[in-house]
Amino acid sequence: MSEHILSAFDRDLEKVQALVVKMGGLVEEQILESARALEERDGELAQRVRDQDKAVDALEETINDEAARLIALRAPAARDLRVTLSVIKISASLERVGDYAKNIAKRSQVLLESPQINGTAAAIRRMAQATESMLRDSIDSYIQRDAQLAADVRGRDIEVDQMYNALFREFLTYMLEDPRNITPCMHLHFIAKNIERMGDHATSIAEQVIYLVTGELPEESRPKSSSVVKTEA
Repeated sequence: MSEHILSAFDRDLEKVQALVVKMGGLVEEQILESARALEERDGELAQRVRDQDKAVDALEETINDEAARLIALRAPAARDLRVTLSVIKISASLERVGDYAKNIAKRSQVLLESPQINGTAAAIRRMAQATESMLRDSIDSYIQRDAQLAADVRGRDIEVDQMYNALFREFLTYMLEDPRNITPCMHLHFIAKNIERMGDHATSIAEQVIYLVTGELPEESRPKSSSVVKTEA
C-alpha cells in the first residue's frame, strides 16, 4: 500500500514539474520576443508578448492548485514536501519574469512613437539574451537537480548587472546631449531595469535548486555589481 501511495505521489509530482518546465519555456520565449519587438519596432509582436502573459498566469495558478492538492492528499515527507514547495516558489519567480516581459512589450509599443536611440535596442537585446540563458539554465538545473549548474547561474548575475550599469550610463549621456532623448531614454532605462530584475529572479530559481539539492541555501551573499543602480521599474 505504501509503495502504491509513493508511486502515485511521484506521478503527480512529475505532472506538476512538467507544468513548471512548460511555464519556463513560455517565459523564455517572452523574454526574447519582447526584446526582438523593441529592436525591430514590431508593435504586433509586442502585443503577442503581452497576450501570452495570460497563459503564463494561468499556468502559475494551475501549478499552485496542483501543489496544494498534493500536499493535502499525499501528506509528503520532509524531502518530498521541499520539492513540492519548490514548484510553487519557482512558478512565482517565472510569473514575475513574465510580467517584466509584458512591461517591456508595453514600453516597446510606446517607443514606436519616438525616434530610435542608436545602438541601444541591440544592447538591450544582448542583455535579454544573457538573462534568458540564465533562466534556461536555472530551469535545466532544476530538471537535472544540478547544484553546480545552479551555482554557475548565480555567478552570472553580476554580468547582467554590469550590462545594466553600462546601459544606464549610456542613457544618461544621450539625455544630456539632447533633451529630446529624455522620454525615449527613460522608457529604455526601465526596460533595461526590467531585464536586470529578470536576472535576479533567474538567480532566485537557481538558489532554490541549490536548497532543493543540498538542503541548505548558499551561505555566501549573492554576487552583485557594486555599482548597480537601485531604481524601480
